[in-house]
Amino acid sequence: MISFDLAFFAVAVPAVLFAGISKGGFGSGAAFAALAALALILEPAVALGLTLPLLMLMDAFTLRPYWRRWHWPSARLLILGGLPGVALGAVLYRVAEPDVFRVLIGAVALGFVGFQGAVRLRLLPARARPFSAATGLAAGVAAGFTSFVAHAGGPPVAVYLLAQGIGKTAYQATTVIAFWAINLFKAVPYGFLGIFTAQTLLADLVLAPVALLGAWLGVRAHHVVSERLFFGVTYTALGVIGVKLIWDGVT
Repeated sequence: MISFDLAFFAVAVPAVLFAGISKGGFGSGAAFAALAALALILEPAVALGLTLPLLMLMDAFTLRPYWRRWHWPSARLLILGGLPGVALGAVLYRVAEPDVFRVLIGAVALGFVGFQGAVRLRLLPARARPFSAATGLAAGVAAGFTSFVAHAGGPPVAVYLLAQGIGKTAYQATTVIAFWAINLFKAVPYGFLGIFTAQTLLADLVLAPVALLGAWLGVRAHHVVSERLFFGVTYTALGVIGVKLIWDGVT
């Protein structure tokens, strides 16, 4: 159930705004934060169903400013791998309990923060040459799976794209087209599994202006705002949220 009270909007509005900014200008890395934050106050399935239409709205908005600026060979592999990854996520969803998803979302959040921290501290060596096509497909499968169960396909996509030697805008545009396709793949099984409800769709209508505002701000900020500042705040919040979700799931 969704209670449209002050607590809901206090969490949902900044979470959706940050997700929009991330998808609009910073490679979708922080878009996962919206689900993680909402999972603190909603059942995981409700949070998943509420978030996906908003992410799809952000995808549609950001397609135009990045149209054909993506690296198509990489995007094609990620999209092709994303379809079986989504199918794997649908299978897991049918057999897992809600607390499993709380722990999974929390673990992905902490893993994401750890990965980004290791990259920035140069604890992970830079890839000397681009990954193979098979690795691109594997990254797509991983992105499809983690995106289905937690809207968290950013890390495997980032690992793959950072090694491809493409520019900042091509990187951003490639994540836009890849997740536009993967989120479309997810919508069909979400519908069949009953993840969308009248309440989640009503919440989406209420939060749609926030999603569009965030995406617009992200596109504008792509060339002017420090990624270090934006992601520093986001990763700190994700770390705290991840610990809380794991605690709630195991207790």
